[in-house]
Amino acid sequence: MVATIGDYAILPITLPATPAFPTQTTHTLYLRPHAPKVPTEANERSLFLVNIPVDSTLAHLRAVFAHLLGAAGRVEDVIFEGEKRKSSTALMEVPKTKIGDKGSKKRKRNTDEDTETPELPEVWDRTLHRSGSTAVVVFVDTKSVEAVLKALRKLHKSGKESKYPVWGAGLEGKVPELGSVRYQAHHALRYPDKKALQYNVDAFMTAFNSAEERKRKEDKKARNVPDEDGFVTVTRGGRVGPARREDAEEKRKEMEEREEKKRKEREGEGFYRFQVRERRKKEQGELVRQFEEDKKRVEKLREAKGKRGLRPEN
Repeated sequence: MVATIGDYAILPITLPATPAFPTQTTHTLYLRPHAPKVPTEANERSLFLVNIPVDSTLAHLRAVFAHLLGAAGRVEDVIFEGEKRKSSTALMEVPKTKIGDKGSKKRKRNTDEDTETPELPEVWDRTLHRSGSTAVVVFVDTKSVEAVLKALRKLHKSGKESKYPVWGAGLEGKVPELGSVRYQAHHALRYPDKKALQYNVDAFMTAFNSAEERKRKEDKKARNVPDEDGFVTVTRGGRVGPARREDAEEKRKEMEEREEKKRKEREGEGFYRFQVRERRKKEQGELVRQFEEDKKRVEKLREAKGKRGLRPEN
């Protein structure tokens, strides 16, 4: 068997016979040192795996590398494709890739927002991966990575299939079973205990409302803050958590008072347009009448003043 393909070392794994496939076969795993564009503190002690079996678990991969290294406990963590972890060793999503693909791969860092909302109860006791999935295996030190690659070279030189790691060896009873047992467990997990479910829902909604409230405050703050070019960001109000009963009652009273005030104004001024026009005409007529009365009063004062000013000559 070829020892490498491109930058990847080849790790053959023996898949034992099962009731669904009663023939022993060999599965090929590809691995290389992990070198993402976004560096992390665990890069130098990590291996990037391609084409992991669909039923892979942390226990399975630990057993495989324990077989190669001759000692258990050298694997610190495994991050599967699409899986998010809070651990400092899992600072990115595992990228999708193909063997021999050296192009750029987008990776996304985890943020606090991604892990802030509590997860709802799981309905599967074991995760299955799509065919050809990837994973990152983090070892306890750099020497373990070098030892794995060295053990692979020896494995290929020997050419003995009997030395291949056996998938699932020694894990009987340590990982959830597949087949009909898996679906029976799934059916049971779909109906969790009422108290446990209520606790998860309450925790989820509390975190969700907190995030919405924080976003609302940030949007409100950004409404009047111009950016570098002097433009103000246009934002829309977000959803908030349910109000207290006292707050809701106070808000209802304020709305009723506002509606009552508008109603009285409409009754006093007239609701229809012709009523508004008639009222304005009446006001204008009253102003003209007062103007004419004032004008006549001024004329009378002038006449009275003129008569008092005339005196006979001596």
